[in-house]
Amino acid sequence: MKTLLLRRWKQRFGAWSVISGIGAVLALLPSLYILAGLLGKPGENWAHITEYMLLDYALESLLLTGGTVVLASLAGIVLAWLTVAYDYPLRRFFSFVFLLPLAIPPYIAAYTYSSMLSYTGSVQTWLREMGVAVNQNYFDVMSMKGAIIIFSLFLFPYVYLMVRSFLEKHSASFVESARLLGRNPLSVFFRVALPLSTGAVVGGASLVAFEVLNDYGVSKHFGLQTFTAAIFKTWFGMYDIDSALRLAASLMALIIGIFVIERLLRRRKRYHIPANRSVPLTRRKLKGPVAWLAVIFSSFIALLSFFLPVVQLLIWAWWTFEDVWNEKFVGMLSNTLLVSCFTVVITMFFAVVASNVNRQWRSPLSLTVGRLLSMGYSIPGAVLSIGVLAVFLSVDKRLAGVYAALGLGHNKLVLSMSLVMVVFAYSIRFLAVGYNAMDSGFDRIGNKYSEASRTMGNGMTATFFKVDLPLVKGAVLAGGIMVFLEVVKELPLTLLLRPFNFDTLATKAYQYASDEQIHQAALPSLLIIALGIGSVCLYHWLGRRKS
Repeated sequence: MKTLLLRRWKQRFGAWSVISGIGAVLALLPSLYILAGLLGKPGENWAHITEYMLLDYALESLLLTGGTVVLASLAGIVLAWLTVAYDYPLRRFFSFVFLLPLAIPPYIAAYTYSSMLSYTGSVQTWLREMGVAVNQNYFDVMSMKGAIIIFSLFLFPYVYLMVRSFLEKHSASFVESARLLGRNPLSVFFRVALPLSTGAVVGGASLVAFEVLNDYGVSKHFGLQTFTAAIFKTWFGMYDIDSALRLAASLMALIIGIFVIERLLRRRKRYHIPANRSVPLTRRKLKGPVAWLAVIFSSFIALLSFFLPVVQLLIWAWWTFEDVWNEKFVGMLSNTLLVSCFTVVITMFFAVVASNVNRQWRSPLSLTVGRLLSMGYSIPGAVLSIGVLAVFLSVDKRLAGVYAALGLGHNKLVLSMSLVMVVFAYSIRFLAVGYNAMDSGFDRIGNKYSEASRTMGNGMTATFFKVDLPLVKGAVLAGGIMVFLEVVKELPLTLLLRPFNFDTLATKAYQYASDEQIHQAALPSLLIIALGIGSVCLYHWLGRRKS
């Protein structure tokens, strides 16, 4: 009996479970440090912030987030339905191009459009040369409305991708039934497709909201008083970490509210589609003016969200290439690839372990661990960076004796403001991306193969390498690609936690833009976009292989 209990205990709480638990604890630590910081006595700056500024930060953040979520969701839903339900010229081309805005960080798009549409920019200059009278009010994007449009143009693919994937796999039987009953296209969309895809819409919209709340580059460039911009200002402008921490906690409360609402909305919209009815939706061919209208609309979105900014950046990069490209620039590219690759390895390691444990032992504890691992992505980089810094300062303080024994000094900060801290912060923030990819991959293969291997006497580790890994290697690669893409684009975490004199492509593009050297920012921006496009293309190819 004791032997049997010991064997079950080892199976349930073996190395895999321990590693999964360690990952969950590490992911939770920064948030705990932020909450613990609220227990102290607030300073004078905090009293001023709460009385005169906190409400403005909250309202401006909510307005920016809400406007972007609505506009991006509308664009994503319409484009997903158009490419899934109908066939028109260049449909396959557009269905792929609509993913490419994911490769362009919104802060780069903001720099590009603000310069293009300025009085001396290419658009107004061309219009004046054509003899067209220019009204400045039509070209002012440095405002809340402009920020909402910029965010929507470059974040709608989150909604588009999730809705398209759902409609392609799970809507065919319902849509075909509605068509057979004589419903017109608008009725099919509003009464069948849209209610069915509510869960996918909410999931994509929540990702859009998290991205907006995480942003710093657009808010700073456009002069918007959002929570993230306020955290940077308080930290670096006032040198008041306590007030910055309290602002971070306030933003965390807002994030938790969005997370709870998203879960409640998705819980109320659950549908069961039998496997034998999950067939592709038959597309109806558009003809005549309607087909060309679809082409014009798709071209307009593709032009604004990808081709126009990329072409403008190419022109600027051509002008400034000799001034920007040097040995330091090659070092920035190496730094970007270095931290991205390290983050991918660490993130996917914990993601694989945690998702496999959750698959093998579905229990409240394993589900809780999964939730904790997924929490980091919902925390904006500016908030997470404060918690991570607090964790590493505490670790360095406790290791002061060890540092002194090694001859490094009594007050030496070894881990704080090092690459170890940056990679740790990246891994926590993007662990959810890898975990969700692996969770989906394991759900796809089920447990029957691993259970057969276990009955043959193979342990969990041997089963994973012999059976599971060959089946889920596509999910591992897809998760790693998405983590790599997110790290390359990340700005707030890098700005706040990078070591001294350590630049990445993102920080250099931001530095050039902040110094009003928009043209010089083109080359690092293009390299970020190129890495992103490669990642998106590979991810798209993997998705098509699996479908």
